[in-house]
Amino acid sequence: MRTRRSRWIAAPVAVVVALALAGCTQAQLQGWMPSEPGLTNHVDRIMGLWTTSWIVLLGVGLLTWGLMIWAGIAYRRRRGQTGLPAQLRYHMPIEIFFTIVPVILVAGFFAFTARDQAIIEEPIEDPDYSLTVWGKRWAWDFVYDREGQDPVYYQGLQAMNDPESNLIDPESLPTLYLPTNSTIEITLESRDVAHSFWVIEFLYKKDMLPGVTNHMYFETGSEEGVLRGKCAELCGEYHSLMLFNVELVSPEEYDAYLESLEAEGNVGEIGESINPSTGDASIDPEADEDVDNTNTQEGEGH
Repeated sequence: MRTRRSRWIAAPVAVVVALALAGCTQAQLQGWMPSEPGLTNHVDRIMGLWTTSWIVLLGVGLLTWGLMIWAGIAYRRRRGQTGLPAQLRYHMPIEIFFTIVPVILVAGFFAFTARDQAIIEEPIEDPDYSLTVWGKRWAWDFVYDREGQDPVYYQGLQAMNDPESNLIDPESLPTLYLPTNSTIEITLESRDVAHSFWVIEFLYKKDMLPGVTNHMYFETGSEEGVLRGKCAELCGEYHSLMLFNVELVSPEEYDAYLESLEAEGNVGEIGESINPSTGDASIDPEADEDVDNTNTQEGEGH
């Protein structure tokens, strides 16, 4: 009778679970992460780690809640009973169980996280494209390397508010261009204080520390579009305005953009020589006078 009853209970539960999983949207399947599968070669791995972790944790939560409810019902005070129920103390099997299970869970999360992190951090020996991103208060400089030629650069300015709506003007955001279907190495540097480079849809961010050089390696997919970026490290008064866009474009459009930077005269290195601590805000004595690294636009709404 118990076996038959268990089957009758298990069957509808299995049907409900199957229907629930079949009805999940893509957003639910990827844990509502703000990205799309295949955007980079790391995105699917990060979403898999995230959703699997939540499934395991929800299972542990349901089991824990179920045992608590069961204990509350099974061992409740019955009619006619008085005093405290029989107390259970020094039950070694249960204590060992409650110690081992959390250790296994923590070790498992650590092992899978360390495995994925090692893969994400693996350098690409010969990337198709290399560039350097400089964080500064409160914007970004992008330096694009070119094979056999001098690099070209773009110097961003702090995001500005639209005076009519008092919202951030999207046209004022610096834009980083990245080619699709390409392996990319980004070198991360800071001009002044600690920043953090975060392309939200890449589901990955990395510190930019003064005097420390960090790197990011990834391969872009075939999807073109505009992504969002920001500084993820509280870096000062206008940290909230340290925003940028990322344009994923074809390699041909990427090369055309680099040519447009060259046509504007933005050619050469803009490295540590223009950091505020050096006291030299120019790239070259003969460089364009419009080049400015102070980047502190103060005005209404800032």
